[in-house]
Amino acid sequence: MKKTKIIFFGTPDFAVKSLKVINDNFDVLCVVTSPDKKSGRGLKMNESEVKRFSSDNNIPIKQPENLKNEEFLDEISSLGAELFIVVAFKKLPKEVFSIPALGTINLHASLLPDYRGAAPINWVLINNERITGVTTFFINEKIDHGDIILKQEILINDNDDFKSLYNRLSVIGSEVLLKTIKIVASGKAKIQKQNKNKDLNMAPKLNARNTRINWNDNIDKILGMIRGLSPKPGSWTTLKNGDKEIRLKILKASLLSRSNFRESSIGKVLVIKDEIHINSKDGIVNCIKIQLENKKEMLVKDLLNGYKFDENSRVY
Repeated sequence: MKKTKIIFFGTPDFAVKSLKVINDNFDVLCVVTSPDKKSGRGLKMNESEVKRFSSDNNIPIKQPENLKNEEFLDEISSLGAELFIVVAFKKLPKEVFSIPALGTINLHASLLPDYRGAAPINWVLINNERITGVTTFFINEKIDHGDIILKQEILINDNDDFKSLYNRLSVIGSEVLLKTIKIVASGKAKIQKQNKNKDLNMAPKLNARNTRINWNDNIDKILGMIRGLSPKPGSWTTLKNGDKEIRLKILKASLLSRSNFRESSIGKVLVIKDEIHINSKDGIVNCIKIQLENKKEMLVKDLLNGYKFDENSRVY
């Protein structure tokens, strides 16, 4: 049986599960991934997870600096791919996504049209959603607006954080993508236009501003932010401890109790035995795992063996 010829676009480990499934079932002509980048203290050149997998499995690799480069466009056009697949990659220009006869399909880690954007897994947790999922759709010129092919829902567990949900969705996404490719290749895809609902949740790129904890938010929002950003990039706050002010990341926490506090008590840090409690406006956060600036992450009970908090310590 003739195998569908595919070019795969992706970079992080989220895309690797999909690439493996596609490589096992179809003819992957090449992989397009981000150029290697310098990172870390030694500015060592780091390869993407997709590049590592492709190297290990003898899949040709392309790493263009500019997706509109004529030489790159000529190269991928000449390969004769019937379908392009995109998983966790930058926006493709029309010059690229219009090349294959069967179109270009994107796997997105939310139930579109909700949570369009760069960080859907983080934002469904931050917003304390109970259901999420994955969507496959045909790419067009608007980000995450294309015609939907398939969706699959999953329940978000109470103990899910970004890492656990990310891992589950990468597996489910690969399964849905396999079904999608088979349907599209057979010519039996039944596409659905996205709703033009104006009251949609969005998933903007994470930055220093929208990952900072606001202790005047309700406690459910704070706890959602903590688990939605754990383990990376980590929700953060500024800790004033005596004369020092440092950035503090809270990577795991639980609800200790619900109660309303006066404005002067919001952000108060209380050390009780081997626990750290922080007052929000309507409850107390029990910190379980934190990371002090320029230090490794630690369980609170271990941190308190050597780190002392002033009786007037607070966060803001």
